[in-house]
Amino acid sequence: MLVVISFSNLYRTYFIYILIEMSRKTLRSKVPIDWKAVGRRIRILRGIDMTQEEFAGRVGVTQSYLSLVEHGHGEIGAAVLLAISREFGKSIEWLLTGTDGN
Repeated sequence: MLVVISFSNLYRTYFIYILIEMSRKTLRSKVPIDWKAVGRRIRILRGIDMTQEEFAGRVGVTQSYLSLVEHGHGEIGAAVLLAISREFGKSIEWLLTGTDGN
């Protein structure tokens, strides 16, 4: 796919050409995410010593959103996964699959 971006200033017009290549193999090898299992892993990570409200505050979401996540209702955005990963020292791969890939 070729993407063309143009912008102008007072004197000139500039064009940027970006060629994006995608592997068909990569597109076919997507594995569906089990969001209920992701929610269970987040619940395990929270443990019994931390409330949903405390956990949610540490990762920048609301308690009600965290409750939905823990029950597997809906997909979790990349920013939230990254925040959980950074705050609690778990890889995004572990959050999504339960393994660290090693």
